[in-house]
Amino acid sequence: MESGARRAGFAPLDLSALLVTVAEVYAPAAEERGQRLETRLAPGVAVFGDRELLTQALANLLDNAVKHGREGGLITVALTPEARITVTDDGAGIPAEAREAVLRRFHRLDAARSRPGAGLGLALVAAVAELHGARLKLGDAGPGLQATLALPPPGTAPPRPAGAAAPIPPAALPSGRDLP
Repeated sequence: MESGARRAGFAPLDLSALLVTVAEVYAPAAEERGQRLETRLAPGVAVFGDRELLTQALANLLDNAVKHGREGGLITVALTPEARITVTDDGAGIPAEAREAVLRRFHRLDAARSRPGAGLGLALVAAVAELHGARLKLGDAGPGLQATLALPPPGTAPPRPAGAAAPIPPAALPSGRDLP
C-alpha cells in the first residue's frame, strides 16, 4: 500500500456511523449462521482516515468473526469514545503462537485451509492499521478471538513512513520576494 498516495484520501469521518453501516451489511450473514451480532458503539466518534480502507478493514474483521465464530454464537462489535474498536467472536480463536503469523499475507491456519479465502484479510487489516498509525491486537476471547483496532485520536497525524522526509515548515519556505 503506497502510504503517501493513500494518505491523500484521509479526511475526517464519523467512525460510529461507519461501524453501524458495516455491521448492518454483515448482520444477514451472521443471521444465516444463527449468530447474534451485537453492537456497543459510542456515538459520534470522529477520526481522520481513509473511509474506503477503514471500511475494508472493518469488513474483514467482521467477515472473519462470522466465518470463524461458532454457529449459533455471539459476535460483538464495540467502539469506545477513544476510537478503540473491538470485534469479538466465540469461535475457536487463534492460538497465541500463531497470532503474529496470521497478520502476514497468504498465511492461513491449518484449520482454515478447508474454507474459502487466500489469507489476506488480517494482513490487510494490519496494513490499514499501520497506515493510520493505529494499533492492531489479536487476543483470546476465551473462547474465540478478540481483535482490537485502536485508532489515534482525532487531530493526530499518522506517522510518516520509514525514509520519508519530514515536511518543511511554511516559515522555512522562500517567499516570492526572496527570489531573484
